[in-house]
Amino acid sequence: MSSLTLESISSSSDDELFKLLSEELERRIPAARNSPEFLPQIRSLPAGLRAMAATYELDVSLTMDDLGWHFGNWHDEELAEETARGLEVLGAPELARLFREAFRHALEYWDELGSEGWSEWYHGSPLETAVDALNDQTWKFLAKHKDGIFYYWVDYARKHPDGVGIVCT
Repeated sequence: MSSLTLESISSSSDDELFKLLSEELERRIPAARNSPEFLPQIRSLPAGLRAMAATYELDVSLTMDDLGWHFGNWHDEELAEETARGLEVLGAPELARLFREAFRHALEYWDELGSEGWSEWYHGSPLETAVDALNDQTWKFLAKHKDGIFYYWVDYARKHPDGVGIVCT
């Protein structure tokens, strides 16, 4: 049974709520993020949880690397579309715009990103150059919130508990 309830959403600190949301996602998505079952599983979730699951790896990528590198690590067009929609659902349309623009550039080099040596190719590549300004804009935008994209998870859950599977009467 989940400990994600209307009461826990309203009474938890941001850190506690993020932990509850993460635990809920782990409980509902048994598939590994890089498995073929991942997308079908997240598509069965309530809108907010689906968006959170789709944006998780982007937050990790932006903490460790950049937008272009994200598409090499997560080389899946359907997941990229889910991620962009997820950012919109979570209330981050500017991030969605930046992500979609980077994705548009990444598609120009999709074969390279899907190759075995993509990580060696990427540094100094035309894609890295093309997304450089988008990275700067994205990081500047995310710097407004100490928790990056995860800030939007917590904010969304507080505003839309029904979107994380809580029945509100």
